[in-house]
Amino acid sequence: MIILIDVTRLVVRFREGRLPTGVDRVGLAYIRHYRSRSQAVIRWAYRSWILPKAQSKALFDWLLHPMPMQQAVRIIALGILLGWRTRRMEGAFLFNTGHSGLEQPAYPAMLQKMGVRPVMLVHDLIPITHPEYCRPNEDIKHTTRMRHMLTISSAIIAISQNTLDRLTEFARIAGLALPPTIAALLAPGMAETLPRERPLKEPYFVMLSTIEPRKNHLLILQVWRRLAERMGHAAPRLVVIGQRGWECENVVDLLERCRALKGIVFELSDCTDTELATYLHYTQALLFPSFVEGYGIPLVESLAMGVPVIASDLPVFQEIAADIPDYADPLDGKRWEELILDYLQPDSVFRTAQLARLKTFVSPTWEAHFARVDALLAQL
Repeated sequence: MIILIDVTRLVVRFREGRLPTGVDRVGLAYIRHYRSRSQAVIRWAYRSWILPKAQSKALFDWLLHPMPMQQAVRIIALGILLGWRTRRMEGAFLFNTGHSGLEQPAYPAMLQKMGVRPVMLVHDLIPITHPEYCRPNEDIKHTTRMRHMLTISSAIIAISQNTLDRLTEFARIAGLALPPTIAALLAPGMAETLPRERPLKEPYFVMLSTIEPRKNHLLILQVWRRLAERMGHAAPRLVVIGQRGWECENVVDLLERCRALKGIVFELSDCTDTELATYLHYTQALLFPSFVEGYGIPLVESLAMGVPVIASDLPVFQEIAADIPDYADPLDGKRWEELILDYLQPDSVFRTAQLARLKTFVSPTWEAHFARVDALLAQL
């Protein structure tokens, strides 16, 4: 069985100095699992190159442990030079783990020329179902991605049953057939690491995500402004971890210019896995007030660490975590404030109850995920 992994998205993002998102961490997990028996694919200028095994291994190593970009450039250049004739690999399975390139009109023809059997991961259909939370015209691009995915894939892997249900509905409306498809939950993406000493002496809560409209930072920051105005320096701290995304000007204004939040709310845009594990380990709770999600890796990571979560009442969160988190409507600021104030107390009723429920949480694992994927490949 020949396996190819399209690493274009990862190389581009690392070249730009971007920290890995949840989608990127999934791609890295696929590299870890298949690296010893797969080759890397690079796309550029509407063409693709299959790197030889030696250069593929070197590039996989670089992606898992990034070093200066010049090293990756040399690896890719040598791989293209040595493997430029290998543009077709009949019957090989090609993984695209991040929707990368699927919006390009020439993408299906490129894969057909390669002779591969594409296996695509679908993370969500949010740009189609909730375009108001995405960049302008992203719904048009994502519709093209999903149509291409349905028409060219030998198989599709959805990261949750909720996402698979959305894809099934999209296929029905579009009049397209579903290829063989499975739902395989994602394991924590953060590297296992021991926490360091407590980062803040005051009680604090954590928000972990890219700063963008659907993550609902605005509601939590308004709650914190009320807490700060009412409680002053005794207010709990809030640690906002994540890079700034798009159309988040109102949130940035509060983070940068709201005097009431100075010294109360801290923004960390560049956080290592060790720092992240440390902040989660000591937090009162992870706050996850999103309006919509395709999955929720921060929720899985927190619960797997034994950290309580207060989350929006979303079907995908209940699919992953059942009744373990405390749920609240993402528009109900008063309820979020009530839960936060309760979790702040040493004898918190809700936090104590969730810590008891947490003992029953069974985290998804990469072993289980790839067992389902490998079974799918064997079936094909």
